[in-house]
Amino acid sequence: MADFTPRKIKFKAWDEEHKLLMRLNSIECSKGELIKKNHILLQFMGLLDKEGDEIYDMDVLFISLDKYIVFWNEVKNGWFYSPLSNRENPSPFLMKEAERMKRFGNFFELSKDALDPDSYRGKKTIF
Repeated sequence: MADFTPRKIKFKAWDEEHKLLMRLNSIECSKGELIKKNHILLQFMGLLDKEGDEIYDMDVLFISLDKYIVFWNEVKNGWFYSPLSNRENPSPFLMKEAERMKRFGNFFELSKDALDPDSYRGKKTIF
């Protein structure tokens, strides 16, 4: 497998206590699961937006004036995106979509829900 190149596995984290999105310097691993106490881990999905910015789980993206959110769908086992206004019919998030979108920010930074941790704590985000 001389041509194998491992993918980058990177994370940002939403600090629930301080209400800040941050890059991580360290992270704990227990039985293969990554853990950072009082943080929501947001994985780099391996794609860049049209300006070369990294796209992470729960990022809000623009196409023209329309806002979309990107997320991991556990049921379908892949990255998906949907309009913020209607999350009922998500579409697979592929490189061709990423290349025409502009990253606006992360859902937790931009959302009023971020100020109310009970609105998302312990819940899986499935759109």
